[in-house]
Parts: sequence; structure tokens; C-alpha cells
Amino acid sequence: MKNEMIIVLDFGGQYNQLIARRVRECNVYCEVKPYTMSLDEIKALNPKGIIFTGGPNSVYDEASPHYDKEIFNLGIPILGICYGSQLMAYSLDGTVETAPVSEYGHTEVTVDTTDVLFDGASEKTVCWMSHTDYIAKAPEGFKVTAYTPVCPVAAMSCAERKLYATQFHPEVMHTKEGMKMLSNFVYKVCGCAGDWKMDSFVDSTIKALREKIGSGKVLCALSGGVDSSVAAVLLSKAVGRQLTCVFVDHGLLRKNEGDEVEAVFGPNGHYELNFIRVNAQQRYYDKLKGVTEPEEKRKIIGAEFIRVFEEEAKKIGSVDFLVQGTIYPDVIESGLGQSAVIKSHHNVGGLPSVVDFKEIIEPLRMLFKDEVRKAGLELGIPEHLVFRQPFPGPGLGIRIIGEVTEEKVRIVQEADYIYREEVAKAGADKNLGQYFAALTNMRSVGVMGDFRTYDYAVVLRAVNTSDFMTAEAARLPWEVIEKVTNRIVNEVKGVNRVLYDCTGKPPATIEFE
Repeated sequence: MKNEMIIVLDFGGQYNQLIARRVRECNVYCEVKPYTMSLDEIKALNPKGIIFTGGPNSVYDEASPHYDKEIFNLGIPILGICYGSQLMAYSLDGTVETAPVSEYGHTEVTVDTTDVLFDGASEKTVCWMSHTDYIAKAPEGFKVTAYTPVCPVAAMSCAERKLYATQFHPEVMHTKEGMKMLSNFVYKVCGCAGDWKMDSFVDSTIKALREKIGSGKVLCALSGGVDSSVAAVLLSKAVGRQLTCVFVDHGLLRKNEGDEVEAVFGPNGHYELNFIRVNAQQRYYDKLKGVTEPEEKRKIIGAEFIRVFEEEAKKIGSVDFLVQGTIYPDVIESGLGQSAVIKSHHNVGGLPSVVDFKEIIEPLRMLFKDEVRKAGLELGIPEHLVFRQPFPGPGLGIRIIGEVTEEKVRIVQEADYIYREEVAKAGADKNLGQYFAALTNMRSVGVMGDFRTYDYAVVLRAVNTSDFMTAEAARLPWEVIEKVTNRIVNEVKGVNRVLYDCTGKPPATIEFE
């Protein structure tokens, strides 16, 4: 079944993936595309609607990204957000200028509730603004549908042409009625039916994988995390024992994790597949010796990952496909469209240039983390696996600042185990998106007993997030942090100080490095 689609055209906005995520919450499939996508390519996709993202540029600057004005004559509904709203106004002969007063953060906006975009919204509603330019005059044929004391065109529309624009960001949670506005655009303007559901995704993906792979042999990169586990079970359902899952224990896993993965997917597990465990701890420690730069560590771990798979593939014989659990945030953070490369993921931007397989298959490439979890439940994967703590492909290699050594791995494994144990014991883990311990490269003086120490500082991190594109630092109960701190300092050799990370995403990433 081909799903109806909304396209998000990326003009460099930091929230481009969040827009797509919010549209999918409306049960409508959505993809982010670069603004360089041609009109013919857009027509070929036959989208139900188009959303222009925000961006850091000024539309009146010739070097800024623009688009062919003909897009406004296709008859496809368009919603412009922030820079996208200014681009719409500028392209259609409105006036965009530097705002006398910039607006950032929570802003009360007065809206025209008779406009379809604001149907059901409050007349005065709090929205998230982030702009230094503004629309001084709306184009001919448009009506102003929202304003603030310093922004005369906070929103505008031309219902006849199905063109809508907001200066604020309806996609962020700080815009209190933003989801209502996006839902109005998707359903009442674009006329979507809402056919993007996980049961249909699972069924159609299994069918597509079966057709694509045929009688071929498949090698799956299995880490035991949520993403690779769901990918493995999808493949198991599609091709059974044509699938061999290779689990590389690179020595950068959480405490006891290697044995736990083998217990679930190994010979005594519940899934129809072949399982191979490769113990490559020393190999990775040797490769990472002396390396301190985080991107270089990611590249080394990613390249070595593929090399191990190639070696295992040769032992197995002819292998046609390599399957990885890449998800959508991995793709965007490794660079897409106008967005900056935030970090290379070992199974996206970190791939070496030569891979000895016919093709790489990434069945979860277009899913966000919570959608992956929904797919896992649809597949019948036990809840304790589906809602397991997320864990990056490079493992503890990016939770250790500076050089990775066997001693540092031991320290962070023990500290993380204590942290997770105490948080779960206190019942404080229920609403957390992710929490873990990381190891800084900082050593400081301490006193233990009557002796001076000069040891490492451990950092505890916990965040609340629904989509892993933005996150807020969690406010854990102080008594939990205190107990974790006491245990780590007393039980983990080499640590004399524990810190708590209070930074959200942005400006930080969820992972520590």
C-alpha cells in the first residue's frame, strides 16, 4: 500500500525533523527533502501537502536558499514556517524586512480563529518565536491571520490557493496549540485520511523485504539495542534462516550486555535466525589507542564494524545483503539537505567507502525512535526489549571523553550499572527518554579515608524526550542522585567525583560526545 505523503522542504531549519515527526503523529507519512529537490521530483511524489522549514538566512540576501515560484501554482497546499513563511511572502511580492524588535521564545500571539489553520485554537495562544526578520507586508490576496505587538504578520493565509504561513514554530512543544494547527493543515487543508500506522508499516515492510531479498543470504548487524533488534526480527519474519545475525562484542558495551544479547537471540532464543557472536574487544582497544577526537573514534569504530562483518561474511560464504538498524535521527544528524552534520553515525556517515556486499538494507531508516518501538510491539517483541535504554552503535566509545582504554571502559561500565540500577529501583525511570553514566577526561584531587586521591569524574545524564530530536535534562530526585554518587565513589575504583549534566538538546546532543 502506498501511503499519502507530506513533504518537508528543508531550508536549513534546526527543527526540520521535528516537523516531520509531528506530522507523523497525525498518522500521515512525512519525509524531509532538501530544498534543491526539483519541481518534477516533487510532482513525481504526488504529495498531499508541502511544508517549508525555518532557516538561519534572510530571504532578501541573494545567497540565501530560494525556490522556483512555480511551486505556488501546483495546487498543492503549502505551509511556510519561520524562514519558510518569509520565503513565501518574498516570492509572492510581499515585503520582508529586518524586524525593529526580534522575538525569541514564548510569545503570546493573537490569532484569527475563523481561519482553518487556527480552527479550535484559543484567540490568544502562546507560541515559540525565533526570528530577526519579519513579514512587514503580506502579498496581495493574503489575509493576516495572527499578530503580536511587534510582529504585524505572525501568520497569513490565501485559502483560495491553499497557501498558509506562520512566523512562529507550531512544531515545537512550547507552542501550546501547535499540534492542533498542524493537524488542521494536514487534515482540513491537505485532506489527508491518516493512513500511516505501524501495523501497515510492519506488514508492508516484511512483504517488501521478502520480495527484495528473494533467495539471497542476509547478514544483520545486531547490537542488541532497540533499533537493531527490531530490524533483526523484521528480517527473521521475512526470510527466516536466510538471515544470519552477527553480534560484535567490541568491548564497549554496558556491563553484562554481551551475555544478555546472546540469551535473547542466540541458539536458545525465540527467533528463527542464525546467530554468531564475535568477541573483538582487544581488536577495538588496539585500534582506538591514542585516539581522542570523537568523530575519529566514531569513524574507526564504524569502519572496524564493517570489516568484522566482511570477515564473517566470507566465513559464511556468499552474502548478498547487509542489514542495519539505522533510524531517521541517525540519517539527519549525519547530514541531509541543508542541515549541518552533527555527528557521524557508525551505520550512516561512518561507513567506509568499500563495503563487500551487494547492497545495504536499512528497513527502519525512515522511522523515529518511538515509531521503532511501536513497530517492535507490533512484531511481538517483549516489552522489556522494546523499551530498553537506547544505546549508540559506537557504544561506550562515545561515553568516554578522550582516549578509550580497558580501564576506562571498566569504570564507566560499573558506574553506569549502579546508576541504572538505583534509578530503576527508585521508580524514577518511568518517564525518562534515556539515562546513563559517562566518563570525563578530567581528574581531580579528592580525599578518601586519610589518603589523597587523584581520580576521574563521572557524569550522570538523564533526559526527557518523546522524539530524540529535542530533549530536556530530567530533574531526578536529589536522594537518588545522592545515593548513586555515594555508591559510585565507594564501589568504583578510580572515581572520586560525580557530576550531573543539566544541558538539554539543543544545544547539547543526548549522547555525551
